[in-house]
Amino acid sequence: MIVEEKTLSSERLYEGRIINLRKDLVTVKDGGTSYREIVEHNGGVVIAAITADGRMPMVQQYRKAAEQAVLEAPAGKLEKGEDPMEAALRELKEETGFTAGKIRHLTSAYSSIGYSTEVLHLYLATELTAGETDFDDNEAIDVKLFPLTELYQMALAGEIHDLKSVSVIVMAHELTQRQAAE
Repeated sequence: MIVEEKTLSSERLYEGRIINLRKDLVTVKDGGTSYREIVEHNGGVVIAAITADGRMPMVQQYRKAAEQAVLEAPAGKLEKGEDPMEAALRELKEETGFTAGKIRHLTSAYSSIGYSTEVLHLYLATELTAGETDFDDNEAIDVKLFPLTELYQMALAGEIHDLKSVSVIVMAHELTQRQAAE
């Protein structure tokens, strides 16, 4: 039986530039109460950009939370009220230099539904035109092209440690395989 948790009170614990943190007092199934800590985030976009020859640009950068350089699909955060598709096109250009002739929404999903409001919007970009990157001043990114089939195998082997990237790679691979079979 599913019981909706009603918010009795909410307290802002932290307000930052990218995230906010709040603590909600909620009702639970036995009539009691419990606290939920919620990370508020505007959401983000993730892009599987596929070149005409079946390669996908990936970005590699140091991620402090992981304390290592991580291979990721191009991605970025949404500004408040920003259209996700426009953000996807912007992030693709900024991080990889590629401009998409076609872009398709794949899905939208919570990144970590147990404690975060962040929704990620996944896109497939095709008909790419190469160009210049436009990194933020504080970004140090290497752009690398991989065959999509290789990235798919890397994702299945656990060699890609960023779940949003694994998700968009698997979806893009499945779609391109279906299209090739038609």
